[in-house]
Amino acid sequence: MSFKRVSVFAANPATTRGSATKLSTHKDQLVYVNGRHVIIRDLNNATNAKTYSGHAQNATVARFSPSGYYCASADIVGNVKIWDTIGEDQTLKGEYKVISGQVNDLAWDGESKRIIAVGDGKERFGHAFMMDTGSSTGSITGHAKSLNAVSIRRDRPYRAATAGDDGLIVFHHGAPYKYDKLIKTHTKFVQDVRYSGSGDHFASVGSDYKIFLYDGKTGDTLGEIADSPHTGTIYACSWSADSRQLSTSAADRTVKLWDVETRKAVSTWNLGSAIGHQQTGNAWTDNHGIASLSLSGDLNFLDPRVSDKPSRILKAPQKAIIATTHARDSTFLTGCADGRILSSDAKTGLSDYLEGTGHSNYVSGLATSPVDGKLHSIGYDDHVREITEDAKSFVPAFTKTAAQPRSIGVAGDSTVFIAEVNGVEAFRSNQKILSHTLPGTTPTAIAASKSVVAIGGENQKVYLYDWDGKALKETTKFEGNRATISAVALSPDGKYLAAGDSSGKVVLYDVPEKKLVTSRWAFHVGRVNSISWTPDSRHCASGSLDGHVYIWSVERPIKNIGIKHAGPGGVNSVLWLNGETDGKTGKLVSAGADVCVKIWEVTFHA
Repeated sequence: MSFKRVSVFAANPATTRGSATKLSTHKDQLVYVNGRHVIIRDLNNATNAKTYSGHAQNATVARFSPSGYYCASADIVGNVKIWDTIGEDQTLKGEYKVISGQVNDLAWDGESKRIIAVGDGKERFGHAFMMDTGSSTGSITGHAKSLNAVSIRRDRPYRAATAGDDGLIVFHHGAPYKYDKLIKTHTKFVQDVRYSGSGDHFASVGSDYKIFLYDGKTGDTLGEIADSPHTGTIYACSWSADSRQLSTSAADRTVKLWDVETRKAVSTWNLGSAIGHQQTGNAWTDNHGIASLSLSGDLNFLDPRVSDKPSRILKAPQKAIIATTHARDSTFLTGCADGRILSSDAKTGLSDYLEGTGHSNYVSGLATSPVDGKLHSIGYDDHVREITEDAKSFVPAFTKTAAQPRSIGVAGDSTVFIAEVNGVEAFRSNQKILSHTLPGTTPTAIAASKSVVAIGGENQKVYLYDWDGKALKETTKFEGNRATISAVALSPDGKYLAAGDSSGKVVLYDVPEKKLVTSRWAFHVGRVNSISWTPDSRHCASGSLDGHVYIWSVERPIKNIGIKHAGPGGVNSVLWLNGETDGKTGKLVSAGADVCVKIWEVTFHA
């Protein structure tokens, strides 16, 4: 067997209410952070994203160098990493501890050699250094509170502007960078400061809803842009390539485009009325207009020639992906830790949220009926929900579970079985038809195929039942695992059962013969979170907390293929795409803590 990665569906940026989110662009690539991961998104191809997972703590900001060859990213403990963006290796060029707290923004000089990092340090709020050696190139002083933004003039003579929670902007000469003057234009927090590409001007925006322009070389205040002002905190601004226009994103849920020469509003986009429509990030792309980030995570692309609505909106998960399941054709569903479920197209890489009332928090399981294709979801809000067959919306009716649901499986008669903290419940047509308890243990995982139901428990055992549509009849008990059962999966033909446990072992059982086939599938070093079978029941894949995916062969149990580091932080779900998998090749989906979906093409050798 062999494999190659064919697609990466990027997560959307992480957002926090009341805080700006930094976006950076180079040509038609957008870079941003989500958790400990840095994501480079290709705006021309939704399936062609890159991820960098070198941070041990949550990342806060990432910015391309002007050349585009490097990216600098920073985290909540003051570390800055500089790494290659070209190729798959993402070679680390430098790592520096710049301040003793969270870094909020970074800026490169025009030569891609010097960087200024600013944030919430204890001894200092900012640091200027060389990207290759980390040696100091000046000092960032003049502020009394944490800094939110920094920008450097691209051409000589170098200048830098920093802005912070003290309501001040400090203008620095460089390099080496040193304090030149204090600018007191804003009356509240200054959220962003950006130099134009020409270097003739820079602009600042803040929590006082105001926008100011300054001379790029002297730092003199040129005036306020006050025409048709925002009515909420302005979190971000960015310049057009020709430096003639400025775009701003604000908490009043609007994005505005300004003509710098006349200081007049050219266009206004109203993105909605909900809290999630607040705009917290802004960046100008080469061919896709203005990218503005909603608090909900949506990336809105705005064409300056059209002022009424976004030209497109990119939607994707913001929190860890917990579960996946098949839908129709090339579509699959992903359930997330924040309760949202998205429908994604494996061919285009585009996703959309399901419409209607869904789960209020953590989606713990998704399942598809093998008979009628009905889709079901469970969540830690103690609800079972049905999803329409087109995988676009929730069915209004729902069922409440007796306890917190952990795992879900669907039998051949479309009965939905749910493993809960206190036992197992069965539902059909949104009506509970059965309650069942395991003897002396708590159910931890469940699977169903045709008339067979397998239930794993904390006592390291897997219980096998026959289901006649009314009752469960125990047929055998498997005891080959040596740790709490964490995932079970029955092969589509009903012949095999794969049981994964918290020690990382996957044990294969023969269901009709009620015997152990192999216990040698023990290459994971962390809890097995998910198991998925190919449609022909000849191979299965497992995803683990160790971040690896393994593909196992039933016919050759000693043969396996390991996809190492498939999901940094842990793989929570694996899924074979039925329409893309046959006896020779298969498409495998993996997803988890890095909030990205990866699709692997696997070749099964004869």
